[in-house]
Amino acid sequence: MSLKLTEVVPGGSTGASDPEVPRKETRGGPHLGDRKRNKSGRTARASRTTRGRRRSPWWVSLSDDELLDVRICDLGVKIEGSVLQKRIDQVQRELEKRHLTFRPHFWLSGDWFTPDGIPGAAIPFFLAHARLKRLETKQMLEAEGGTCRWFMQLLRHEVGHAICNAYRLNRRRAWQKIFGKSSRPYPTYYKPKPYSKKFVLHLDYWYAQSHPAEDFAETFAIWLTPGSQWRKRYADWPALGKLEFVDELMRAIAGKRPVNRSRERCETLRTMRTTLRVYYRRKRARYADDHPAFYNRDLRRLFVEGGRRAGREPASRFLKQAGPELRRIVAEWTGQSEYAIDLVLKEMTNRVRQLKLQTRHSRRRMILETAVLLTVQTMNYVHSGYFRVAL
Repeated sequence: MSLKLTEVVPGGSTGASDPEVPRKETRGGPHLGDRKRNKSGRTARASRTTRGRRRSPWWVSLSDDELLDVRICDLGVKIEGSVLQKRIDQVQRELEKRHLTFRPHFWLSGDWFTPDGIPGAAIPFFLAHARLKRLETKQMLEAEGGTCRWFMQLLRHEVGHAICNAYRLNRRRAWQKIFGKSSRPYPTYYKPKPYSKKFVLHLDYWYAQSHPAEDFAETFAIWLTPGSQWRKRYADWPALGKLEFVDELMRAIAGKRPVNRSRERCETLRTMRTTLRVYYRRKRARYADDHPAFYNRDLRRLFVEGGRRAGREPASRFLKQAGPELRRIVAEWTGQSEYAIDLVLKEMTNRVRQLKLQTRHSRRRMILETAVLLTVQTMNYVHSGYFRVAL
């Protein structure tokens, strides 16, 4: 994701405190309002460790409710020494193998993004520690980049933005002829065409179709991924021309120093003085579910609300387990790709989890009736234009 730069500072940044959270500076310890006590009645302290073992952060043993009152700037998490460092080292080796001298820099922030004009990228802070990743999953139902494969997909995408900034590739006429002008304003929403073969498929929701800058970053990520076999996979796609252009472009800049070697960062953790509670309230509002009322009504007709009863299972578990069979059935009926169907199925699964729905009938009947609804929603997704992806 590329981000228009609003405030940048060398090697870190400073900013005003969030107006919703009174600033409170303390000495010798983290900010937590009054000192919080855990369920056992003891004050939260950094856990003691034996020699040679890393000390756990002081907030690890807090309950979720207590942890939500901790300011992000007080978490003290870092890329160095975490699993993220190993994955960053991996992508740096991938660049080296391609004879590219460019090495992007990374920092922790509140989301995945590459500031406009900066040859580096931000990584969400919650990925730097397992405890924070669990909290993110509870609050948002998933942690973006929470698996190794997903993380590397996103990282290679951001590296695509960073290398574009480093060599100012988007200023080249050939780049603009292939991808379009990156100066084009980002839309609030975009309507993807799942059947289009003019764009590569890397991140979900046909993200390459959202903007020229994202089209390049997605194409670069496919090109960089070891073993992607992009020539074979996209052999009969117009998108192959974009991949071949990126391949030629990377060969042209191989061994050359970047024009832009800035190490500036934006929205670093130490400037994020909001609590985790405020952070998640805002994040949920930003990603607020906007399914139409008829969609909720259809789900409630298919499944049932209420407490757990004998013989019934959570609808989300049913959809997850029956997913392969449902995708196969709907693909046969509609001719749509299982990839497109899976995106709709994921949305449906998240929605029934939020509504706390359960199965209503036998498994066989549930599969047949769910397949009907999934077929309708898939065709709406692909053809009606109602479904839009928010940027």
